[in-house]
Amino acid sequence: MASKRSVGTLGEADLRGKKVFVRADLNVPLDDAQKITDDTRIRASVPTVKFLLEKGAKVILASHLGRPKGVTPKYSLKPLVPRLSELLGVDVVMANDCIGEEVEKLAAALLEGGVLLLENVRFYKEEEKNDPEFAKKLAFVADLYVNDAFGTAHRAHASTEGVTKFLKPAVAGFLMQKLLEGKTLPGVLALDEA
Repeated sequence: MASKRSVGTLGEADLRGKKVFVRADLNVPLDDAQKITDDTRIRASVPTVKFLLEKGAKVILASHLGRPKGVTPKYSLKPLVPRLSELLGVDVVMANDCIGEEVEKLAAALLEGGVLLLENVRFYKEEEKNDPEFAKKLAFVADLYVNDAFGTAHRAHASTEGVTKFLKPAVAGFLMQKLLEGKTLPGVLALDEA
């Protein structure tokens, strides 16, 4: 298996009915009213997610937002659900956490072509510490892994590196592939400072 395998190398036989954990970079700016002020990073993740949906996968989206210290409502990913649903053309289901029983039930109930958005992975300090048990809990609900979060790929966090020990194959998404090939994409190229 090539070390830089892409989601595009996976076919319908690899994906139909499979739960795919997609680490996206949805760290978008929100105003004081929790409205998205720039959706560039959301739009950049759409091609990978749509590809997976078209192949019959069940997508479990994970991301962070900001620098929360524990559960911090202003850093919830909930405000992103309407825009994600609009861009993907499906009703995105939102979990109130990123691990645990509720997430397991929602993931088990996902239909082919469905999307589940997990709550901010950085609500847990174990995310940034790349805690193996936390990574295992994140990975538990999925069959394979796609990293499309270029802005955080340089960090060895549970959702970017730790889960790859539990999910195979682990491949790059289309956005990650383009950036690794040196293509520039305004608004998503910079490494995440958050």
